[in-house]
Amino acid sequence: MSDIVIISGSPSLESRSDKVLHYLGSLVESEGLSVQYISVKEISPDVLLGAKFDDVEVLRVKASLIAARGVIVGSPVYKGAYSGVLKALLDVLPQDILKHTPVLPLMTGGSSSHLLALEYALKPVLSSLKAHNLKGLYLQDKQIDKHSAIPIIDDDLLQRSKKQLHYFIELVNNHSLALYQPTN
Repeated sequence: MSDIVIISGSPSLESRSDKVLHYLGSLVESEGLSVQYISVKEISPDVLLGAKFDDVEVLRVKASLIAARGVIVGSPVYKGAYSGVLKALLDVLPQDILKHTPVLPLMTGGSSSHLLALEYALKPVLSSLKAHNLKGLYLQDKQIDKHSAIPIIDDDLLQRSKKQLHYFIELVNNHSLALYQPTN
């Protein structure tokens, strides 16, 4: 199993949020951690919309999340919230699946007016799964170049993203050590 699981909630084939998530994943791997990508596109709509909790695809996601030391969850903003297909995936997971797990939430959207979707939509649903939410990242579409190796084209945002990711990695490493230290 992987150290970090990255969940993409984008149903689009050419997705800005996917591009940013893959870039962050490459930075995580450069720090020596293993990464597993899970995309909502890889899970059968019949499984998600039929709420098939015990389907092999759902069980695979559950096993990956249970074994993960940290999780990054990303989605584009749709109608002021995360994607419906991401919600369908989160709905088939156990309520405490992210307990004691550092989670870095990420959203992309068309304008700064969607910034609050991170705070009022994505983070609350992750909290309901008992995630240890970090501050999170919000990127506007105009700050992302889907065709660039480094997709975050705004320098200030790139530095904030790297800082937030560095904090996430530190937390994952320190959290893992704390979990395995013997108590007296």
